[in-house]
Amino acid sequence: MTGDPVGVKGPVHAQTILWEPTEAEKTTSKMAGFFDYVGSSRGTTLTDYRAGWHWSVESPNEFWDALREFFDVIGDGFGGPALAEDRMPGAVWYPQARLNFAENLLRHADGPFGDQAAIVDLNEDGFTREISWRELRSHVASLSAELRSLGIIAGDRVAAVLPNIPEAIIGLLATASIGATWCVCSPDLAPKAVLSRLQQLAPRILIGSYGYAFNGRFFDRRAHLAEVLSGLPSVEHTIVVSSGTVEGALSFDGLLRNSAEPQFARVPFDHPLWVLFTSGTTGTPKGIVHGHGGMTLEALKLCGLHFGLGPSDRYYVAANTSWMVWNTLLFNLMAGASVVTYAGSPLYPRIDRQFQILAQTRATMFGSGAAYLRLVQDAGLSPGLDHDLGALHTLMSTGSTLPDATALWIGSDIGARIHLGDSSGGTDICSAFIGPNPLQAVRLGRMQGPLLGVALAVFNEQGSPVLDEVGELVITAPMPAMPVAFWNDPSGARYHEAYFEHFDGVWTHGDWVLESADGSFEVQGRSDATLNRAGVRLGSAEIYSALQGLHGIRDSLVLGIELPDGGYYLPLFVVLDPGRELDELLEQQIIAVIREHASPRHVPDAVIPAPAIPVTHAGKKVEVPLKRLFAGGDPGKVDRGALANPDALDWFVDRATSFRSTLEASATTPKKGK
Repeated sequence: MTGDPVGVKGPVHAQTILWEPTEAEKTTSKMAGFFDYVGSSRGTTLTDYRAGWHWSVESPNEFWDALREFFDVIGDGFGGPALAEDRMPGAVWYPQARLNFAENLLRHADGPFGDQAAIVDLNEDGFTREISWRELRSHVASLSAELRSLGIIAGDRVAAVLPNIPEAIIGLLATASIGATWCVCSPDLAPKAVLSRLQQLAPRILIGSYGYAFNGRFFDRRAHLAEVLSGLPSVEHTIVVSSGTVEGALSFDGLLRNSAEPQFARVPFDHPLWVLFTSGTTGTPKGIVHGHGGMTLEALKLCGLHFGLGPSDRYYVAANTSWMVWNTLLFNLMAGASVVTYAGSPLYPRIDRQFQILAQTRATMFGSGAAYLRLVQDAGLSPGLDHDLGALHTLMSTGSTLPDATALWIGSDIGARIHLGDSSGGTDICSAFIGPNPLQAVRLGRMQGPLLGVALAVFNEQGSPVLDEVGELVITAPMPAMPVAFWNDPSGARYHEAYFEHFDGVWTHGDWVLESADGSFEVQGRSDATLNRAGVRLGSAEIYSALQGLHGIRDSLVLGIELPDGGYYLPLFVVLDPGRELDELLEQQIIAVIREHASPRHVPDAVIPAPAIPVTHAGKKVEVPLKRLFAGGDPGKVDRGALANPDALDWFVDRATSFRSTLEASATTPKKGK
């Protein structure tokens, strides 16, 4: 690049190294220790990460069994091949095995760190409480015994409507210890949105809360809980986490007072552990079922190997319980790390509240959405100077593409030696396909590569692998973390339609990505929201990246709309800074930076100011539902409860209606000479 484009805040250097492990860090990493174990136990020499990845996908039986052995997974019946039936969908893993997710996680209570904090809980008022590993195991044992006394058995469902508090973790582990199936929704979801999920499960137990504090206010959720209960006739008992009372409900704290010995029902490898729901922005949310075995192995692989976490680490993420990232708290506990729970606003009482929490709790790993990091950056803050972040060594960014300028800002204003773990995955596997590893350098604008055991490729439309070319992210071999099933999908038809319709026997995830020759990746956005102009596919992320440093632009969203006459309309909606107007100069700057940083093909047909961009609770722009609105879709099919800012949808509904009316009027107007 010859210089900064007009209005852009800083330079971008595509080959800049953001982080690189020292030789000492490489050799002492758990990943290196695992590779050494593979060499000694299997006679396979793995010289570097790429060699390790190739081995992991070419020899899945050896890889997953070595991983199980390395972390000494508790269970029975692990003899025989790990992957007994190699097919997609319908892969069979460890058919004779029996284990329990909670038993494997809570074994850390018996180790030398049993009296150390497993959970550190904070609230907006500054109150802190710690729960040690042994206390956590005791609480889980007590609640599990009480659930059994209420008649809960393996296969039953226990549902919760709770914020990000320790009781949600305790509830999940107690449910899992019985072999029952867990599902949690955030209390900020509207009752209709909660019921669209939980009614599918017909739970026997509902755990709710009296209320919670957020953004300096207390939200009483008794009426919300009553409305949810009225729509769940299957619920036999209600348990409430509260400082007050709710008529007819059992007290969560009260159930913990009766001590009990831990009991863990060892269940089949694919026995349902929890149900995660899709965002539901285009219809009834789909319930994705994950199993005990798959989640146990995936947690140990992701947090134990790729992030290298253990008892000396502490993980913090301000995750809404309806977002799969909340489940990464359990993943980190599985690896032996402690976790921080926080149900308050990540922006209260100031934008850098999360960095205050990192300093206060001495967290070593921070899970964050890219949108939050950019918000702090745009506020002109330098968290590394304002707070003691000396313990922080890893930052996981997810939820959306991380702009280059923000990645550079992390190194300059948060910490120069922080390992930026930009990752991409999904609720579908409750983990990542692409992410960090401790053995390779992190380069600007690139994700390090596929995780171990992820047979990832990029296909063109003909189903052929491509390199240095944008295409579909596909998985060509089974993974234990793939869903056991979709809820209420006995034939597997919905499961097959979701992932295997496009390429037979190959998982198509719906992401549009580019793989470089060095194995690193760029994620260009969802493939079903990908722009397709004159037969050339364009990633929306390229436009967002081009605009990321433009003064006056707070947020943006681009849609590619196929027209009835075969034409194509590419509008760009922009949210402007307060007091800023979309004048001719700013519009010219927008076009200039897109043309320079993306291509002339990316230049929109119109730039339209919008009051806000609708996003999910995970902070993702809802490109696909909005595109369908402009294509004539029914606004009533967009689940507002799945949106973090549902009011933002109204403006787009009106705009789409007007757009369709104009198209219809144009179609019925006689053309000159006809």
